[in-house]
Amino acid sequence: MALDRKIAYINLTTGDIEVKPIPMEVRKKFLGGRGLDAYLLYNHTKQGCDPLGPDNALIISGGILCATLASATARTHVMAKSPLTGLLGSCNMGGFFAPEMAWAGFHHLVIKGKAEKPSYIYINNGKIEIRDAANIWGKTVTDSQWAIHDDLNDKEVKSLVIGPAGENLVAYANVMTGVKNAGGRSGMGAVMGSKNLKAVACRGTMDVKITHPVEALEYNKKFIEQITGAKVSQTQGTLGTPFIWGATNSWGGVRTENFRYNQLEYADDIEPERIDDIATETMGPYHMAGCFGCQVHCRAQYKIPSGKYKGKYDEGPEYTSQGAFGGEVGCTSAETVLAGNHLVDQFGMDNLETGSMIAWAMECFEEGLLTKEQTDGIDLRFGNDEAVLEMIERICYRKGWLGDVLAKGGIPASKDVGKNSFDYLIQVKGMANLHSDERATPALALNIATGSRGSDHLRSRPAIDLYHLPEEVLRRIYSTPIPYDGPLSSEHTEYIGKPWQVFWQENCYMAVDSLGICKYHTTFLGATLPNFENWPTVLYLNTGIEMTPEEIWEVARRNNMLERMFNLREGLTRNDPEKGDVLNHRYHDEPAKRGAIDVIGRYIIKEKFDVMVDEFYEHKGLDKNGIPKKSTLKELGLENEPSHLV
Repeated sequence: MALDRKIAYINLTTGDIEVKPIPMEVRKKFLGGRGLDAYLLYNHTKQGCDPLGPDNALIISGGILCATLASATARTHVMAKSPLTGLLGSCNMGGFFAPEMAWAGFHHLVIKGKAEKPSYIYINNGKIEIRDAANIWGKTVTDSQWAIHDDLNDKEVKSLVIGPAGENLVAYANVMTGVKNAGGRSGMGAVMGSKNLKAVACRGTMDVKITHPVEALEYNKKFIEQITGAKVSQTQGTLGTPFIWGATNSWGGVRTENFRYNQLEYADDIEPERIDDIATETMGPYHMAGCFGCQVHCRAQYKIPSGKYKGKYDEGPEYTSQGAFGGEVGCTSAETVLAGNHLVDQFGMDNLETGSMIAWAMECFEEGLLTKEQTDGIDLRFGNDEAVLEMIERICYRKGWLGDVLAKGGIPASKDVGKNSFDYLIQVKGMANLHSDERATPALALNIATGSRGSDHLRSRPAIDLYHLPEEVLRRIYSTPIPYDGPLSSEHTEYIGKPWQVFWQENCYMAVDSLGICKYHTTFLGATLPNFENWPTVLYLNTGIEMTPEEIWEVARRNNMLERMFNLREGLTRNDPEKGDVLNHRYHDEPAKRGAIDVIGRYIIKEKFDVMVDEFYEHKGLDKNGIPKKSTLKELGLENEPSHLV
C-alpha cells in the first residue's frame, strides 16, 4: 500500500545505507512530501552548518499521494539548507520521478556526506546502490539522463540530475528531471554538486496498493471534471503558463529593466499566442505535454526557430522565462526567450535567479557601478539579446570576473561589486523576486516578503486577489476549513484582510506540497478548484488515513511553523534587509510608471505594510518579532523539537 513506502538514510562518505518505515504517528503529524521534509531537515542538520558542506542533509521526496489514483500527484520535492540564502532551501517539480521512486519503494531519501568521486544513487525495487558517475559528470541535463539509461541499460529509468551549473556550485543551480521539470529555487543543484552527487535514478515495479480502488477512481473522475472544467485549466492546456504574461504585462504587473518599469513595451513577439505559434513540436497527436496523472498538459514543446541555437528542442517556455529573458532584461525577441529557456534547462540553472542576476548587473552597468573591464568588454545594456545569452553561459561555467561573481547569488555579488549596488538588488532573504511587480498588490507584496524560502510566488501567493471576486465568494473560500469573520476586500490595491488571505494560501500550498498534488489543481489560479474539503476523501480512499479538513489544516500550519523555526535558527530576523521579512526599498520609494489606471503611481505604503506583517504574524501565532509563541508551539506539538521521531 502507499503507506508501505520507506525512508532511506544514505551517507555518501561512508557508503552506509539505512532503510526505515515511516511510522503512522509521523504520517498523521506531517503527512509527507515538503512537510515531512521540513521535519527531517530540522532534525538532521545542525545549526550553522555549511550549506555546501557534508553535514547538510539533502532530502528528496514525493508526497504521500504520489503514484496513487489521485490526479496530478507527480510532485517531487527537494530540501536542504540553501547555499543561496543560508536559510531554508526547497524546490518542487513535476514530471515522473516521484511516482517512480514510490514504485521503487521509497517516499523520502535523506542524503548526507560527500562522495569521494562523482557518483549517482540508483534505487530499484527496494534496493539502493551508489554508482560511479565519472562518465556522466560534465554532461548537460538531458545528456546526463540518456547516459544513465545507457549505463543501466534501461530506458524506463527516471532520474533527478544536475547539470554543469550544479557541478560548478552556482548558488542557484537546479535539480532537474526530464527536459524541463525544474526544482528551480534556492540552489538545491549546488548542494548535490557539493556532495559529488550527479543524479538519483529510480526504477520501480512494486505495487502500490490502493485502500479503496473502485471508489478512488470514481472520486477522481469528479476531480478531473472539476479541474478540466475550469477556464484557467483550459487556457493553460492551450497556451501553457505564458498565458499569464499576456494578462500581467498588458496590465502593468511585470518588472522590466530590473525594476525601472513595470511593463515591457513592443513585446508582441513574446506574447503567448506568438509562443504558441512557435511551439508546434509534437509527442503523439498533441503539442502540449503533461506530468504523470495530469489532464491539464500545460507545457508546450518547441524547436528554436532561428539564430545560434536553431533547431534545439525544449519544452516550455514558462511564464517565468518570459520574465527572466524578456521583461527583466528588456528583450522583446521570442528567440532570446526560447534560447535562454533552453540554456538554463540544459545547464541546470534557476531561470528566475539567472534572469534577475543579469538584469541587476545590467542596471548596475548602466548606472556606472560596473565597468566594461569588469564585464570583459560585454556591453551589458538592457535589450542586448546577445549579452543575455552570453551571460547565461558565463554564469554556468563561472567564466570571467563577472560570471563568477553573479554565480555566487545576489547578496555576495553586491558585496563584490560594492558601492550602492545592493540597493538595486530585488530580493527577499537573498533570493531574487519573480519578475512580477507587486507595487499595486499589497497582498502579493506581503506574500513575497514573508515566504519561507525567500521571495516566492509559490509559497503563499493569493493570485486570485487579482480577479475582483465578490466578497461572498472570497468569504466562502477563505472561511474553509477554519471560520474567518474578519475583513475581506475584492479590491487588489487594498491592505485590509490581505494578511489572512496570505496565511490561508500558505497553508493551502503546504497541504498540496505535503500530499504531492500540483498547485494548479487547487486555489492558486483557479477559485473553483479542489481544496481542503476534498482532500480528506482523496487521502482516505487512496491510503486509508482518516483526517478531517481541519486536521489537514493543522498539519499544514505545523509544517509551515517548522520551516519558520529552521529559518529562525539560521538567523532570520524580521527587519534584516538580507535575512528578514522585508521588501527592497524601491517598493516603498518608487511609484509604478506604466500600466493600467489602477497601477500607475502605486507603491507599497511602508506603514500599512508593517501593520500587515504584524497581522500575518498574529495569524501564524508569532510575536511582533516573528518568533513563535510558546502557546503556538504547544498547540502544534512542536515544543520538544528536535524530537527525532524518524
